[in-house]
Amino acid sequence: MWDKKFFKNIDYYLLISVLLLVLMGLVMIYSTTRNNYALTGGDPFALVKKQLVAVAIGVLGMLMIMFSDYRLPDLVHQILYGVNLLLLVLVISPMGLEVKGAKSWLTLGGSFSLQPSEIAKLLVILTLAKHLADKEEIDSFWDLWSPFVHIFFPLVLILLQPDLGTTLVFLFFFFVMLYIAGYNRRFLLGIVLLGILVLVAIFVGHHFFGTPLPFKPYQIQRMTVFLNPDRDPTGSGWNVRQAIIAVGSGRFMGKGLFQGTQGRLGFLPESHNDFIFAVLCEELGFFGGFVVLSLYFVLIWRCLVIMQQAKDKYGVLVTAGIMAMFLFHILENIGMNIGIMPITGIPLPFISSGGSSVITNLLAIGLLENIWIRRQKLIF
Repeated sequence: MWDKKFFKNIDYYLLISVLLLVLMGLVMIYSTTRNNYALTGGDPFALVKKQLVAVAIGVLGMLMIMFSDYRLPDLVHQILYGVNLLLLVLVISPMGLEVKGAKSWLTLGGSFSLQPSEIAKLLVILTLAKHLADKEEIDSFWDLWSPFVHIFFPLVLILLQPDLGTTLVFLFFFFVMLYIAGYNRRFLLGIVLLGILVLVAIFVGHHFFGTPLPFKPYQIQRMTVFLNPDRDPTGSGWNVRQAIIAVGSGRFMGKGLFQGTQGRLGFLPESHNDFIFAVLCEELGFFGGFVVLSLYFVLIWRCLVIMQQAKDKYGVLVTAGIMAMFLFHILENIGMNIGIMPITGIPLPFISSGGSSVITNLLAIGLLENIWIRRQKLIF
């Protein structure tokens, strides 16, 4: 029997906000796909059913994590790191499935597939947190080499897919975790500035000397078109313009649930994942968008509280990494839906269609709850 203190110490603010986001996601997935025969094959609930299966798997995993101990042995972390690399290698091998120019999926039979780069986020956060928590000295610039080596291999494998959006997520939570771990902010700022200078040098060299770019042309277009979508309104700028139209047309209360036109009539591609927030705002208006943002605010707020009260450095770093992962996804996805951020294909947590994404996010919530529950000594 579990002690009653265990259930009393569950963070219900976090749990309820996440479950509400998942519910809104299921409703919006149905709204955006019910008339899309190419996606559903005639069954308006086809994608909703797939998402429900993923949610069920994610909730089961979340509960299992909540009822265990987040402090894993060193050997388990090493195994997780190895499994992570193996999955990422399999993706870029002939076993990988290429969709829309990115080889990011492994088929699991039938219509189900796995996107290892999503799971990799959580596995890298866990193993990197363990690596940083075990470091005794972080006083010099040279103490940075081992964390960079730790993230280098999974990052390169993800870039080879290529998946630029996930790479940006990795870099963001990586530097947040380094900062929380106590690394000198001047060192970290210097590395960021150096990275920016290298990128500038790469593009300058390409412009003046014709040196090859490490990015594909479509990636560059997607990353820069938000600055001026009207320069290619029917090409690379189409998605941004249609998303802005959808958000603006919703006004305050929206057109009504299932009454949107941008997604339902096919004007807005990828309306069930990348641009689902635009459809939500079209149908539920500013009010619906505000509700979603409020739920995300609760999510980030609870992450900060859990990080503050975690009883060990490892718990603090895991929470910081998960919070940074969620924060980047939220800001980037909503930003690209309203035309102020580059288009990177990053899903909106718990709302966008995608089994690997929702499973990973629910497992992350299980870890957060685990850290919160064990912030004080309990008797089991």
